[in-house]
Amino acid sequence: MPQPCKLTVVSEHINYLMTQIYFYSGSNDKLKTACRLCAKAVQQGMRVMIYTPDATLIEQLDELLWTFSPTSFIPHCRIHEDDQLVHATPVILSEQIQPEAHFDVLLNLHYQCPPLSGQFKRLIEIAGVSHEDKLAARERYRFYKDAGYAIQHYNLDD
Repeated sequence: MPQPCKLTVVSEHINYLMTQIYFYSGSNDKLKTACRLCAKAVQQGMRVMIYTPDATLIEQLDELLWTFSPTSFIPHCRIHEDDQLVHATPVILSEQIQPEAHFDVLLNLHYQCPPLSGQFKRLIEIAGVSHEDKLAARERYRFYKDAGYAIQHYNLDD
């Protein structure tokens, strides 16, 4: 059973009035949806952190970001790589969120609310079609709504 979400505020690191929440539900393939949303954010000149504490999921996403489009790839690296590379790369894969992270978008692939989400302009949540994933997503959605966040919801038919 998912743990309840907790709001962690680090006041000196909040650069935005309130994080915008984008909730995508009904994804048949959360990783491909994540790739499409990353590509869109990068096209808009944004830096994206993809967060999940699941090392296997990071491995799968790392591979997919190179191959999901037949004509392009999404430049990315892992948070623990060379600092210059991390700062120059638009998409970062990470199993942790640090208070000094400077990204526009946080794409959460964990079943719980991410820590320190208030330091990002946007937070993207993707809900799959499995029963467990829907339950966890509803819990996160309820938490954000109760905390006063404005949520933009999109129902996917992918």
